[in-house]
Amino acid sequence: MNVIFGVIGAVIGAIVAFVVQGVLLKKKTEKVLVDAEKEGETIKKNKIIQAKERFLKLKEEHDKKIKDRERKLQSTEDRVRNKETSLSKKIEEANRREKQFSKNQLALDSKIQAYESKHNDLEKQHAKIVTELSKISGMSAEDAKNGLVESLKDEARTNAMAHINEIVEEAKLNANKEARKIVIQTIQRVATEQAVENSVSVFNIETDEVKGRIIGREGRNIRALEAATGVEIIVDDTPEAIILSCFDPIRREIARLALHQLVSDGRIHPARIEEVVAKTKKQLNEEIAETGRRTCIDLGIHGLHAELVRMIGRMKYRSSYGQNLLQHSREVANLCAIMAAELGLNVKLAKRAGLLHDIGKVPDEEPELPHAILGMKIAEKYGETPDICNAIGAHHDEIEMTTLISPIVQVCDAISGARPGARREIVESYIKRIKDLESLALGYDGVNTAYAIQAGRELRVLVESDNISDARADELSFEISQRIQTEMTYPGQVKITLIREKRAVNYAK
Repeated sequence: MNVIFGVIGAVIGAIVAFVVQGVLLKKKTEKVLVDAEKEGETIKKNKIIQAKERFLKLKEEHDKKIKDRERKLQSTEDRVRNKETSLSKKIEEANRREKQFSKNQLALDSKIQAYESKHNDLEKQHAKIVTELSKISGMSAEDAKNGLVESLKDEARTNAMAHINEIVEEAKLNANKEARKIVIQTIQRVATEQAVENSVSVFNIETDEVKGRIIGREGRNIRALEAATGVEIIVDDTPEAIILSCFDPIRREIARLALHQLVSDGRIHPARIEEVVAKTKKQLNEEIAETGRRTCIDLGIHGLHAELVRMIGRMKYRSSYGQNLLQHSREVANLCAIMAAELGLNVKLAKRAGLLHDIGKVPDEEPELPHAILGMKIAEKYGETPDICNAIGAHHDEIEMTTLISPIVQVCDAISGARPGARREIVESYIKRIKDLESLALGYDGVNTAYAIQAGRELRVLVESDNISDARADELSFEISQRIQTEMTYPGQVKITLIREKRAVNYAK
């Protein structure tokens, strides 16, 4: 009996426990659902907020782009409006001159008619006088004419010589006035701003932390960059800036572009530096060619040899007494075109000669020739006409001028270089001294490259390790220092740093 009651009690307890467990499970399930719904609402609200923020950010960027476009469009409209105003003024001036010319023409026609009328009256009076003299003297008009001619021959010759001298002096005076007028008008019509080229560039960086990465461990990165480009890199206390110093603008531009790419990429180490510098040199050569083509298109000059076009592009990275050579050549070309138009000469030929007149300053090799003679030989080599070659060779009087274009190029070159602030002599002499330093070192066998840095106070020479031993490196450094000391004039002292390093390069294929 007790067993039966025990079994029944156990069954009832199990049932009650199952019911209670079911109730608890249901409440727990409901609580989980409520929590899930709350979490879903929270996620939904967060997503909505993020979407709104994203929308506002995109809207702000879109508004900024719209404003930039509106600003650019407004600037373009202002330039067009200014050009229209300038064109209107020129048209009004042309109309005014045309009216003045018409008035002068009418006045001249009336004077010519009056002169012809007086001339006819004089001829009638002359015929009447001849007839009366023939009656009085009993001589024919022909005999009287011959006698009069003989008697007045010496007097007429004297008067004619005096009159000729007066005409020549008046022609010289008028020629000088007209020449001054043409030169002044030409200068006024081509007024350009002048900027003297410097030998340093400032490379801006976002934070000073980048300076440490550029320097590298124990300075290996900066040494590799200086060795690859030949540019002195000055890292000092100047905030967020690095100074690139070199007399050669092409080297300086290569260093600046390579440094910019390295900083943007973030990978800065010697192998990467050499790779980037080589790639930058190739890109700069392409840019030089494009600059030459763009210059020829801007000036309307066609048919130049591809090598001449490339040399024109190289002018962008050369200077003459501190004046940018490409800007100077473009200005001379425009001056020549205006002056040739005023004198009634071939405008295209003059402009072509003006652009090419300093081509001898940018050859790949620099022989011991004046740049005018060298430019003439280069122009002859690439098929330019004799007139242009003579204008190039004679613009500094190295050869005799044989064409009217030559004095025009000479005058326009002087005009461009004589503008206030266009040139400074000290820069040219400084650059020549730096180039002489490098040329002296490159004249030795086994020298790979040579870079003059620190404004010529240091000459860094890189030699071929296979051809130059350590002992020979010491001797070579001493020999170069002695030659510089005996053959060159320079302020202070010049440090010769000779670098010899062994590189073993192989490729896994």
